[in-house]
Amino acid sequence: MESDKKRDKNNHRERLRQRFENGGLSSLADHEIVELLLTLGYPRKDCKPQAHEAIRRFKNLKGVLEAPKEELLKIEGMGERSTIALRLIRDVSQRLVRDKTINSGACYSNPDDVYDFLKVAIASRPKEIFKVLYLDNRNRLLEEKTLFEGTVNRSAVYPREAMEDALRQHSTAMIFAHNHPSGSLEPSPEDKNLTRTLVFAAIFMQLKILDHLIITQRGYYSFAEHGLIERWESEYIRLNIPGS
Repeated sequence: MESDKKRDKNNHRERLRQRFENGGLSSLADHEIVELLLTLGYPRKDCKPQAHEAIRRFKNLKGVLEAPKEELLKIEGMGERSTIALRLIRDVSQRLVRDKTINSGACYSNPDDVYDFLKVAIASRPKEIFKVLYLDNRNRLLEEKTLFEGTVNRSAVYPREAMEDALRQHSTAMIFAHNHPSGSLEPSPEDKNLTRTLVFAAIFMQLKILDHLIITQRGYYSFAEHGLIERWESEYIRLNIPGS
């Protein structure tokens, strides 16, 4: 009886692999994709119950891949190796999209494009991630970099380092973005103070800040669209800071 169960489990897993091999992801339901991923961590374990429960809790494949590790581990039978497999496939896919985007010479001239590019990477993360896009003089993406993870404030993000990185990348413009794990789209006083400091530092270095986005699952807040970038640029000129 035990050997029959083991044989059925192995046959089921092999059928999933064959369906993926022959028809790709479109041939599998979301729970089957999750199950196949979980077998990477536990090649001899029946992962079907955990896959079904993950889809029940997080609704779909996207929800499972974006779920925090702590929430995944609440599923009975879900171990550390399983969460590593899920996070690995998520991060590898994000890296692939990032590298393809950079190599394609994609342009980022409006916040919708930036939001689409960064939403999957940071919108649902449980802590704040502060990113920068380095652009050339035609707004083509040269590099995307994480500057900080934690609570965003002026002591955590160093404007000088961001500007020096821009010069190393031969970048002329930058777009900053960070998420709000709370889901709020309102910029905090620290968000505004930091962005003002970055705008001032960029002008001093003869660089341009195009925008700073706050990104959540339900949308984004654009400092440029709300006129704040232009306001701080004008303020810098009025202050007539020496050396600028």
